[in-house]
Amino acid sequence: MKAKGTVFRYGDNVDTDVIIPARYLNSSDPAELATHCMEDIDQDFVKKVQKGDIIVADKNFGCGSSREHAPIAIKAAGVSCVIAETFARIFYRNAINIGLPIIECPEAVRGIEAGDQVEVDFDSGMIYNRTRGTQFKGQAFPEFMQKIIAAEGLINYINNK
Repeated sequence: MKAKGTVFRYGDNVDTDVIIPARYLNSSDPAELATHCMEDIDQDFVKKVQKGDIIVADKNFGCGSSREHAPIAIKAAGVSCVIAETFARIFYRNAINIGLPIIECPEAVRGIEAGDQVEVDFDSGMIYNRTRGTQFKGQAFPEFMQKIIAAEGLINYINNK
């Protein structure tokens, strides 16, 4: 499995309240959530994001409340992967549960800028910055996690077994 797209770059402590503001939590429709994804931190995100694009952030991405709406909004907006130095644990688990690939790789975060073209190989954990001609070794996804992501989430994975 691979992801490939243009990078949207964010800093430390991007919390779930800016990923999907609480005022939109009355909806659980992924398409509706996607229209408000990141709007409190990046007004242009939903206008510019394309299917396959990648979010890169510094430390503690997804901190704050444990709302599953946050990774759902990101995935529904078309983001194929989130790369961060670290993730909040509950966000990490929620992302895997809904089939959003995420990778921790501090070296990649330091070597990737907004607008770069990046490719991620989930089998090997390799992250390629095609714009700058650099590569980084992230952690490969264990086979069971790749199966959950390929099934579009834990519930689908279990239902398909």
